[in-house]
Amino acid sequence: MTVNWQTWEPNVRATLMFIRDRDRILLIRKKRGIGAGKINGPGGKLDPGETALECAVRETQEELHVTALEPVEMGTLSFAFVDGMHMHVTVFLAEGYEGTPTETDEAIPMWTSVNEIPFEEMWADDACWLNEMLAGQKFSGTFVFDGDRMLERAVTFF
Repeated sequence: MTVNWQTWEPNVRATLMFIRDRDRILLIRKKRGIGAGKINGPGGKLDPGETALECAVRETQEELHVTALEPVEMGTLSFAFVDGMHMHVTVFLAEGYEGTPTETDEAIPMWTSVNEIPFEEMWADDACWLNEMLAGQKFSGTFVFDGDRMLERAVTFF
């Protein structure tokens, strides 16, 4: 599958929120939806009229009962799936939060050492940018997937 990223348009817009507390990061095991069973950051699809930041904060509250404090936009991910889904994801990082991470119908919270991130249970693209983001690098990535299998990748850090 060849993607012309210059003319590519998403048909889904979504967000991811990563909360770091010193040397650990708050991840979730998704219970439903895209990526059910995988480990990721909380997040989800934008509602009409909602900004990416508003969505990331709302989704984190809904999935974990936690409010991210002063999140910073760190990057964007563009995904072309061979089944026709084209997803644009805005990624945020917060160093603080309020509340207690709590399991919901959507997610099971899990604190993980930043040195022991379980990439083998995550989407394949996460290994291409997550460590660099946690080290302070902003980024932009494009990825082609066939189901769970990553076919192509390109990531730029700045």
